[in-house]
Amino acid sequence: MAHIFLKIYRAQIHTHRYVVVFVSFGVDSEEFLSSQDTKTMLSTLVSSSSRFFSSSIGKTSSLYRSSIPSFSRLSVRSMADSAFRKIQIQRDDTTFDAYVVGKDDAPGIVVIQEWWGVDFEIKNHAIKISQLEPGFKALIPDLYRGKVGLDTAEAQHLMDGLDWPGAIKDIRASVNWLKSNGSKKVGVTGMCMGGALAIASSVLVPEVDAVVGFYGTPSSELADPAQAKAPIQAHFGELDNFVGFSDVTAAKNLEEKLKASGVAHEVHIYPGNGHAFLNRSPEGVSRRKSMGLSDEDEAAVELAWSRFTSWMKQYLA
Repeated sequence: MAHIFLKIYRAQIHTHRYVVVFVSFGVDSEEFLSSQDTKTMLSTLVSSSSRFFSSSIGKTSSLYRSSIPSFSRLSVRSMADSAFRKIQIQRDDTTFDAYVVGKDDAPGIVVIQEWWGVDFEIKNHAIKISQLEPGFKALIPDLYRGKVGLDTAEAQHLMDGLDWPGAIKDIRASVNWLKSNGSKKVGVTGMCMGGALAIASSVLVPEVDAVVGFYGTPSSELADPAQAKAPIQAHFGELDNFVGFSDVTAAKNLEEKLKASGVAHEVHIYPGNGHAFLNRSPEGVSRRKSMGLSDEDEAAVELAWSRFTSWMKQYLA
């Protein structure tokens, strides 16, 4: 007798939030979806002509193939996800998932998530990093253990609940995994929350060879940048209004701390740009605007990536 499996998921396509009901006959939905993130799962369902319904906030509607803009981006993201190799890394008495992309023997870069979690944006960044000259191997550790924030309230809740010292242990384990798997030198980078953790890793992870942090600084309780041991490059937007974390004052305070540390460092402030200015995907741009952040500035993005590449080549190649 065939079994019917029912599973309910929350998902987000572009700027819309949905509740998705997955029904399968004879196949355990958990088994089928175990290696897929939510968006890849949706793409798989659509491409195989499966039927599903979504309940959006305030209304119920069906999702059809006619939603070409959303699903074309979904398909592209599904292909991007396939570029990653999912691994498990052990540290202390726990294991965590991580996602790797790039040549096995290339210099390694640990890419730390924003407060959202391991979502499409951080994966976009990791793929880009793996394709920069001369080629890098990017690794994203899943600090939230599979959880992803779909809105700012959820993201804030996840970040507030993060074990920050534990996250540093995850980063150190990720660095050491890369060094044990073909990468002679390893850097750390991150955006927002990940930027703060990247800078903290220069203080707390002795195996790190270079750091680039974007719009984030660690709390004094976590790490003092004046004790940094690895070269640090940092990037901030002039209009960033996250006071004490990534605004101009925080950037200048970081620069003073790095001067005291004696390590090689650069701190760049981009005029006319706000928080998360590096996020350039359609969804990322829309999400940034919904948060009241500044419009995208392609010239600033290109300059930041150019500086990133030069820094990592200098210390990792």
